[in-house]
Amino acid sequence: MCKDRKRLIVGLLLLFLANILIITLFQTAAQAATFRQGSTGTAVRTIQTKLKNWGYYDGAVDGIYGSATTEAVKYFQKTNGLTVDGIVGPATLKALGMPTDGGGSSSVSSSEVDLLARVISAEARGEPYSGQVAVGAVILNRVEHPSFPSTISGVVYQPGAFTCMVDGQFNEPVADSAVRAAQDALNGVDPSGGAIYYFNPTTATSAWIWSRPLITIIGNHRFCA
Repeated sequence: MCKDRKRLIVGLLLLFLANILIITLFQTAAQAATFRQGSTGTAVRTIQTKLKNWGYYDGAVDGIYGSATTEAVKYFQKTNGLTVDGIVGPATLKALGMPTDGGGSSSVSSSEVDLLARVISAEARGEPYSGQVAVGAVILNRVEHPSFPSTISGVVYQPGAFTCMVDGQFNEPVADSAVRAAQDALNGVDPSGGAIYYFNPTTATSAWIWSRPLITIIGNHRFCA
């Protein structure tokens, strides 16, 4: 009976240690995400977008980590003094300004995500999906720009910033596509090319906004620096 009890105790101890090991391995994997050729998904799209915006990559932002993305990563790593292996691990993720777990931003509250989606819906309803993402990106670009408030809500509620705040569009139902566009923008997708302004040329009357350097045109909006 004593031997059986010892065996049971040893078995339970081994099971406990095995569970601890499994949990540790999962936590380590989550804390040190790695992306390489063959990887796919939103994080890869974010990597491609950042590399493209900074001039390291000229391929498609498709979320597929192919040979062109690998070469772009190597170029970025070489330029920034990182190990040149074409693999986006913790050090490269940090240099790219991405969380080392490969996920999205954890500093944005759910209310601000909802606010971003609401403005996208109000300002870009009926625009191509890339144009909706671009409007979200402009808001986020302003958050990072020293001339604007440093939060999404601060940018959105800045007086005179968005016409939807005064024409009633802000209070309209939020389109599903705007919610997806907000998430893509938060994940680093920026079809605007780094713009901090946009306007509709058919309705804009300000000579100043027309003086801003044009970056790209998407749908009915001109995106400017």
